[in-house]
Amino acid sequence: MRVALTGASGFVGRHVLAELVRQQFEVIAITRNAATLSGLNTPCQIVEMDIVRPVSDCFEQLGCPDVWIHLAWDGLPNYNSLHHFEEELPAQYRFLKRLVRSGLRSLVVTGTCFEYGMQSGPLNEGLETRPTTPYGLAKDTLRRQLEYLRQDQPFALTWARLFYLYGEGQSENSLFLQLKRAVENGDKVFNMSGGEQLRDYLPIFKTAKCLVFLATKRPDTGIVNVCSGKPISVRKLVEGWIKDNDWPIKPNLNYYPYPDHEPMAFWGDHRKLDRCMETK
Repeated sequence: MRVALTGASGFVGRHVLAELVRQQFEVIAITRNAATLSGLNTPCQIVEMDIVRPVSDCFEQLGCPDVWIHLAWDGLPNYNSLHHFEEELPAQYRFLKRLVRSGLRSLVVTGTCFEYGMQSGPLNEGLETRPTTPYGLAKDTLRRQLEYLRQDQPFALTWARLFYLYGEGQSENSLFLQLKRAVENGDKVFNMSGGEQLRDYLPIFKTAKCLVFLATKRPDTGIVNVCSGKPISVRKLVEGWIKDNDWPIKPNLNYYPYPDHEPMAFWGDHRKLDRCMETK
């Protein structure tokens, strides 16, 4: 099976790429800057391409992949930037539509839990989406556009809604790396919010396995939450990291206000994912 991967040099992309190679798929890793993947010791084809300005026959030039895993998205982590629906959304749709029109038969795209907006509690795929950020709105709109495109030209579509991820290679602005950096700086306390908000965290290596499985074994899944299904408070998460690493630092609670673009308690319903991941 020939698998194309856009966003291969990102946090999620690097782990998905490693999992695809581990499972011995024929992989085409696509990135805007090939130098970002030059140090990887992985047997795959690396292609430099900007999805905003792709060549007209890019699908054919890449050997007509059997499945395409699309992780690329610019403008993060600024979730409130108008860039997401003013620039990113139209560019993303044009690119994916070009692939489908060229003959792509199976597509996996990563969505976001921000599509659910300010809804609380366990969130399942059947809920109405109510995005409250430009990022969530742009992602949700792209999904709807692709669903309409399917009516005109059928193709297999899986929309994998990611919740919170952690692991090697994540952004310097991530909670774990901020905590680690505070320890390295010799700080006695770690400034954070009250920490009572409940979130859904999944290790990146499990996320990568799920995405590869969905792409190669469960095409046309539709919307599926990629999550742990287990809510945990941010405070408990931070305290666990401190304990596990034996770090000499204490949380300084209520230093920052709670974010206004997220509900206090939400997590993913993972029952559909579990059904999809069952082997036949």
